[in-house]
Amino acid sequence: MVASRRGSGSITLPTGQTMAIHTRTHEEEDLPHATKKTMADHLRKYESLFTLTPQRMRMIVEAFKDSLELGLQKPKQVVPMIPTFVFGWPTGQESGDFLALDLGGTNLRVCLVTLQGEGKFEMTQTKYRLTEEQKQDEGTKLFDFCAECLKTFIDTNFTDEDGNSLLKPGELLPLGFTFSYPCYQTRIDHGELIRWTKGFGVKNTEGRDVAEMFRQSIEKYELPVQMTALINDTTGTLIASHYVNPKTKIAVIFGTGCNAAYMEDVKNIEKINDLGISEKDQMAINCEWGAFDSFEHEHLPRTKYDTIVDETSNKPGEQAFEKLISGRYLGEILRLVICELIDEGVLFLGQETYKLETPYVFETAFLSLMESDPTDELLMIIGIFTHFFAVETTLAERQFFRALAMLIGRRAARLSACGIAAIVGKMGYLDEGCLVGADGSLYNKYPGFADRVHEGLIDVFGEKGNNIKTVHAEDGSGVGSAIIAAMTKVRRDAGLYPNV
Repeated sequence: MVASRRGSGSITLPTGQTMAIHTRTHEEEDLPHATKKTMADHLRKYESLFTLTPQRMRMIVEAFKDSLELGLQKPKQVVPMIPTFVFGWPTGQESGDFLALDLGGTNLRVCLVTLQGEGKFEMTQTKYRLTEEQKQDEGTKLFDFCAECLKTFIDTNFTDEDGNSLLKPGELLPLGFTFSYPCYQTRIDHGELIRWTKGFGVKNTEGRDVAEMFRQSIEKYELPVQMTALINDTTGTLIASHYVNPKTKIAVIFGTGCNAAYMEDVKNIEKINDLGISEKDQMAINCEWGAFDSFEHEHLPRTKYDTIVDETSNKPGEQAFEKLISGRYLGEILRLVICELIDEGVLFLGQETYKLETPYVFETAFLSLMESDPTDELLMIIGIFTHFFAVETTLAERQFFRALAMLIGRRAARLSACGIAAIVGKMGYLDEGCLVGADGSLYNKYPGFADRVHEGLIDVFGEKGNNIKTVHAEDGSGVGSAIIAAMTKVRRDAGLYPNV
């Protein structure tokens, strides 16, 4: 006779809904396919695959620094180190009303930002969901959609109760356009798309000036808007975080994608020496570091699961660093391990497992829920597998799944620390210390991610790693975009934009 118990509880799903759990759990000795010993043996294998030693981290940091330097010296490198034409830090006294449009990996966001000086601001925003079809459709359709949403926002926020415009005749609202994908820029309001990331594959856009494409959509819808700056969300995060706290020297995004930005001396950006920019200036650099080690595959600890993720992605051979650490891919890495163990007859014998066979069906949010499950019987994990995949699990299996999630999540955080450490080492910030403005769903929502990044910095630098602290970043794609629009206006009015 099978001994059984009732487990009960509830979980909050990634959709936000709460689901009650009333499911029967089995004692491990009654199910032959998942003994604690078997799962422990398998866990040791994955521990060796996904664990990153301090020595290996320091080797990655050195290789990363070399890639950063090469990107500053020569154009079109693996890590492109893109000059943003955002010159210097904000004063903190920027003021006025500015629009910001943010085309991110999941949503389109339109913001009205009122900069109040002294590092203060107010913001009104509206989000619009992007469909999977829009992410793969024609470029003109995507930018027309952006213009339509912008029109709706302006009509809502700049009309009185009678429907009359609050704008003066001929008045144009300055707009900062946050475009979170790598672009070559030769001026602040121009950007030639290098490649799509985050699963996008919009047609007829790569190699084209996306700022001009969006400008044409603005004109088509006759919007009272002047696009003054095209920026990356990470650059915006850098500027917004420094606006609020001047100790911030680096910004990082750990979410659907990953990236970093920092402020570099123009004299060190050798590839733009011919533009006649004063060597006394500083310019923000959009690293686009998600591409690190994409071609050589000499430095990152890629497993066979990472190789599968890369080869089956919409951009094989690209964004190697991003595919190891970003929120888009962590759930898929874990799913591939589970599917391998199903094929080997280790998991779910006698159960239908076809729901687990669909790529990316296992969301990274599930890993977050699994790691944060507070119950002895791991009821959260029961709920995930029964509700989404219609399979029953033993306690040994659930413990294995949580441990595996921790390994994959910890590796992502430690690799993220390597990227931060490379910039810190390059710029000499270690002794004086600095803040790193960090944003993105992984950093903000994944349990323990920030602490693991901090541990990684200490493993690389020793106790001096405590001088580098990550802090929750200010809204770079909204507030940062508006601040950059303000900085650009001041600089342009003063005639300080060469070749623009």
